[in-house]
Amino acid sequence: MIQISELQFSYPHVEGKRFELNVSDLQVLQGEHLVLYGPSGCGKSTLLRLLAGEIVPRHGQILHHGFDISKAADEVRRAFRIQNIGFVFQDFPLVPYLSALENTMLAYRIHSQLQLTDAVQVKAKHLLGQLGLEDKVLRLPESLSQGERQRVAIARALLTDPPLILADEPTAGLDPERSMQVIGLLKSLVEKEKRTLVLVTHDPSVRAQFGRQIRVGD
Repeated sequence: MIQISELQFSYPHVEGKRFELNVSDLQVLQGEHLVLYGPSGCGKSTLLRLLAGEIVPRHGQILHHGFDISKAADEVRRAFRIQNIGFVFQDFPLVPYLSALENTMLAYRIHSQLQLTDAVQVKAKHLLGQLGLEDKVLRLPESLSQGERQRVAIARALLTDPPLILADEPTAGLDPERSMQVIGLLKSLVEKEKRTLVLVTHDPSVRAQFGRQIRVGD
């Protein structure tokens, strides 16, 4: 599904320091679940942003089923993300004045490529139900626990049926029991639809749930 070749990326010098990420070769198969780990600042989140086309390398290529996202124009990369990639961020930002259901459907309200229909609303409610939030679809984020807000973020990422899920520290700040629950739910939902998952984590217990692991920085 993903092929990275001879990738080189760097940020400008900051206080005399230079960050550089080099990936000579990396392949991710369709339906595979891959964990990226390593110390802070090694480039895990940067690699996710490169995979999503939010930033582009200075050299090399990133292919998604043969499409070189690293060479595409900004608007083409943006359209590709909307249609093909779901994000779960560590701070899972939800819009405070929107309900759990409205937050789940947010992409359909802000992107013209997506059409909000009754079927989408039914699907959003079903996803929230699968995540144990069927009785909280109308609640605002402030009345949800941290774990519940995280599950809303997962539902939002999955609603558009993206073939690729990118998750950046999705269990950050959660207690061990809740972390395992969130990871279990995320894995079960992506496995059901044979979606590809690339997940960044610092948590060894989360890493233990996955077969393929890559230490970024090696």
